[in-house]
Amino acid sequence: MRRQLRRGDDRAAGGRERRAGRGEPAARPRRRVSDSPQPGLRLVRERRTVALFKPEPPPRELLLAAIDAARWAPNHHLTEPWRFFLLGAATVDAMVEVAGELTLAKRGAGAAKKRRQLMEAAPHWMAVTCRRTEEAFREREDYAACCCAIQNFMLCLWEDGVACKWSTGAVTRDERFYELLGVSPDDEMVVGLFSIGYPRIIPEQKRRPVGEILTELA
Repeated sequence: MRRQLRRGDDRAAGGRERRAGRGEPAARPRRRVSDSPQPGLRLVRERRTVALFKPEPPPRELLLAAIDAARWAPNHHLTEPWRFFLLGAATVDAMVEVAGELTLAKRGAGAAKKRRQLMEAAPHWMAVTCRRTEEAFREREDYAACCCAIQNFMLCLWEDGVACKWSTGAVTRDERFYELLGVSPDDEMVVGLFSIGYPRIIPEQKRRPVGEILTELA
């Protein structure tokens, strides 16, 4: 495990950002989102997908707290179908090689080099799997439950100033990645691969207004 930060003033406490153009270097906010009015709504609105991280890794206890929050997601019949994997250095190195090979075959050497560099720069990597079942509808429900758990996970991290990028790229469907996790694709499916760290840049984001997505029926 890489060097951990001390808990204290250096630790981010929320997802506040300064906006200019498409995004600016992230500032460390002084108060947690939970100290603000309507903390849940603000937290949901401010969370962002981040691809570029500062080099210092968030403390392991923040990751564990986020996993604890994840497991309280709604899940039909209390199946709790999720599993979380914190990837160590050796696993990350092997994963980067697989991703690099896949990118090389599809997009060439330049893209493969950039892919490796970007992946190597992430302070933490985690994977989430969903237990498979022979019942198609149950598996659909379980996958949805895992997505809810992941949202809990990301929001919990964001409250402490930690960002994620949820990836479902080719590496997550490669048999070699399943082997690295020590699971069989017949028993579990990879729901996502997550790069995690303190954000270097927080991008702006827009959403369609409620009126465009709501249909009210008699």
